[in-house]
Amino acid sequence: MKIYMHWDMEGVSGIFTREHVWYWEEGVKEHIAEEGQKLLIDDINSAVKSALEAGANEVIVCDTHRGGGNIELDKMFSDSRVIYHVTSRDANGRWMPGLDDTVDGLMLMGHHAKAGTKGEFLPHTWTLEWADFRINGQSVGEIGIEACYAGYWNIPTIMVHGTDLACKEAEELIPGIVTAGVKHAENHDLCSGLGVDSAHRLIAQKISEAITKTRNGQVSPYKPTLPMTVTIQMKTKESAENASKKPHVRRIDEYTVECKVDRHCDV
Repeated sequence: MKIYMHWDMEGVSGIFTREHVWYWEEGVKEHIAEEGQKLLIDDINSAVKSALEAGANEVIVCDTHRGGGNIELDKMFSDSRVIYHVTSRDANGRWMPGLDDTVDGLMLMGHHAKAGTKGEFLPHTWTLEWADFRINGQSVGEIGIEACYAGYWNIPTIMVHGTDLACKEAEELIPGIVTAGVKHAENHDLCSGLGVDSAHRLIAQKISEAITKTRNGQVSPYKPTLPMTVTIQMKTKESAENASKKPHVRRIDEYTVECKVDRHCDV
């Protein structure tokens, strides 16, 4: 069984402050940034080991937070069955390097809920410029976008790990998906949650459950009806104007653009 782990950072176990996640912002001290990156690395290593113990014979890890570059390979769990991608795109610009029809299941790890989610820790969808992203009229976040992309290769999205509201979002979108909620927002910039060891035990349990479900064919790929209408509501008129200049994109009001796509991977 081949598992693809797509890692973000806002939902990583033990990360409870904005500074640990958005460490590039002005005023964040270097040691705070390093603490956040260590928690990400520890979460990845624990999850990878759990997947192998649960029966995966190959695991692909993709570091995607802010485009990647958050992990150091000399600190990662080393095994011939594990492949690491340190950026979210390959040399040819293709998103999710290594994702193809040989992958049995996609796990979205360290995730957060979509833009506009009330009571969430650092909610957004890809960029702070987007207020909402819709596929065929249904509002989705990064979870939905990534699951749709994987659907092109008939890959089911089998697990989400992260904030409780990210898990709720996934459960409402994908029937049968396994989730591991490890934290809860106190406000936009702060959250509380399980200690790291407890979180890792929960994630291991859920990874095993997800792999079993995948083996039994209990989770289907997320494949919205084609052709898909993709609608993006921007936060500013300027962003909408800039987006409308791209090929096949039309502006439908002051803040919103829309396009139609024929493949799930074009989302």
